[in-house]
Amino acid sequence: ASEMEKRGDDEERGPGSVYQMFVLMEDLLDKLKVLDYEQHVLDKHNIKPLSSPHVLSNPGEQFYMFSVISAWLISLCGRPFDTPQEYDDPNATVSNILSELRALGGQVDFPPSKLKSGSGEHVCYVLDQLVEKALKSKGFTWNRPMYPSVEVEDECVQEDDAELTLSKVEEEMTQEDEEYEEEDGLDLDALKTRTNQSELSGSRPAVVLESDVDAAEWNLEVERVLPQLKVTIRTDNKDWRIHLDQMHQHQEGINTSLQDAKGCLFKLREDISKTLEKVSSREKYLNTQLEHLISEYRQAQAQLNKVKELYQQASGGVTERTRILAEISEELEKVKQEMEEKGSSMSDGAPVVKIRQSLTKLKQEIEQMDVRMGVVEHTLLQAKLREKNNMTRDMHATHLLEPNTQTY
Repeated sequence: ASEMEKRGDDEERGPGSVYQMFVLMEDLLDKLKVLDYEQHVLDKHNIKPLSSPHVLSNPGEQFYMFSVISAWLISLCGRPFDTPQEYDDPNATVSNILSELRALGGQVDFPPSKLKSGSGEHVCYVLDQLVEKALKSKGFTWNRPMYPSVEVEDECVQEDDAELTLSKVEEEMTQEDEEYEEEDGLDLDALKTRTNQSELSGSRPAVVLESDVDAAEWNLEVERVLPQLKVTIRTDNKDWRIHLDQMHQHQEGINTSLQDAKGCLFKLREDISKTLEKVSSREKYLNTQLEHLISEYRQAQAQLNKVKELYQQASGGVTERTRILAEISEELEKVKQEMEEKGSSMSDGAPVVKIRQSLTKLKQEIEQMDVRMGVVEHTLLQAKLREKNNMTRDMHATHLLEPNTQTY
């Protein structure tokens, strides 16, 4: 079936599609040489240069070469990509390369398994897409080729000499006939009238004409002129006859391939139907035999679900209790810290010393205050005594003045 699909794709794309891969490979080699892949890839990893896409001496070596060149081209595009090793998984390597190609804007419309062989049309396509992206990122542009004028003319002359057209051959033949007529000096008109007269009279030549030319010279002349008499007619691919012949050939190939494929497909269908019947019968047998085990499994599954629910409930209670325990432990730590601070303050003698010193200072201040209070009391007592003396003096003075006033 894969050969039929491949043949059908080739027929749709034309007869030259088989060789398109080789043209793409030549262009790819030129682009890789522009990027100097011999020095950066071949010499660094000690691998052979790229060859034709159909050569497969060692598929593993071909795939390793493809993966190394792809990794180098992806890194040239400015994307980080590790160089794959020879014993890495090919599926992972191919998927990474295709993902990087899609990220760079490339189109991938084929399965990744096409790249596992390390050669073929799809490998050339992926490498060509990557090398185009690398050249674009490097800013490389192709210039128009400069052809020498003299060499082109020589090649054109050689091609014209190699392939003669029918018109050129006819011109040369007419020129040779004219030269021959001039050399021999024959009069064609007179010869024509003579032949007509001889035919009318019914007379025939009595003597058979014989050539007096040497056979060796004749052969030499034939060998000299023979290469110029070869005419090559170029076939036009647009001719409908060629297309019709190709259609008939392709139809015959399709018919023969279809007959072979029909037999194989019918046989495959029968095998698949038989296998499906066997699988279904075996499945029914297994279901009948394992029904009690399935019921036990369901019961065990139900019990397991119950146990899981209980475990979840218990784990919820445990988490709540652990949270409470953490809070209690924090409070306990605080109480311990306060007790340590109080114990350290009680065992320390510095506060007692301070209290004693303050007591002595209070006693001294009390004594001073007592002295000051005594002095103040003494001064108050003196002031009171003075006032009392003054009052008594005033009272005596008033008593003395009253009888004097009465006498007057």
